[in-house]
Amino acid sequence: MLRTKRIYDEPSEDDGLRVLVDRLWPRGLSKEKATIDRWEKDIAPTNELRKWFGHDPEKWEEFLQRYRAELEGKEEVLARLRQEAGEGTVTLLYAAKDEEQNNAVALKRYIEEG
Repeated sequence: MLRTKRIYDEPSEDDGLRVLVDRLWPRGLSKEKATIDRWEKDIAPTNELRKWFGHDPEKWEEFLQRYRAELEGKEEVLARLRQEAGEGTVTLLYAAKDEEQNNAVALKRYIEEG
């Protein structure tokens, strides 16, 4: 099972494998407090895409398309996440304030459709 969660939210046992999927380390959070199992920054949106999107809701649909294009060729990491989600819970962690339109939500959708 795949889930998404803000990295600033309290970790729970229900999270299973906690994977940070942001390119930048979350502001104001120490690595000790982050409680992550892995950081997969290579499947995060590029800096260019991240800056272009800027969490503008009007750009969400185009962000999804551009991000999907960036995920092409990242099949090894995506396959590992699919396998891990098939074996137990994987929580994709993100720092964005918007809980519905962020790269973890987009990544979850992409993995589930793949």
